[in-house]
Amino acid sequence: MDSNSLVETYPDIGALAFGRRGRLVVALFMYMELYLVAVDFLILEGDNLEKLFPKTEFHLRGLRIGGKQGFVLIASLVVLPTTWLRSMSMLAYVALGGVLASLVLVGSVFWAGAVDGVGFREKGVAVNWGGIPIAMSLYAFCFSGHSVFPTVYTSMKDRTKFSKVVLHMKYGFGV
Repeated sequence: MDSNSLVETYPDIGALAFGRRGRLVVALFMYMELYLVAVDFLILEGDNLEKLFPKTEFHLRGLRIGGKQGFVLIASLVVLPTTWLRSMSMLAYVALGGVLASLVLVGSVFWAGAVDGVGFREKGVAVNWGGIPIAMSLYAFCFSGHSVFPTVYTSMKDRTKFSKVVLHMKYGFGV
């Protein structure tokens, strides 16, 4: 990206390497991945909210929508306005909300264990092998930000700090 000012996305890199077909193939895979990650997010959100609020139904103009499907629709409507943002700097404030929510979640788990004594007398298996696919999909979902790296790079004020940003993200999420 530094060597050619016309390169802003991975499809641009595919075009430089393999021509028009390279651009199309790379773009197809990139956009397919981004679409499927969004679908994965909505499915996870619907499943989790349905577990928190079981037997929930939504009624809209005579139409009955089940809990999981209703939560997916609500999550879609909540996330949709973030796709209209023009700059990544505005999205940083939305991401800050996610970081704060994660801190509240971790704090709640520690509080429940330390103060309320929840979880210390539970019996169970050390590894739930049936849950491995879900755990792996969560990791894939959380760490698949690489497809937006060119957008982050081009929206940075000081692009020389990109390597430092990626390094902090790697150790911040990985540790």
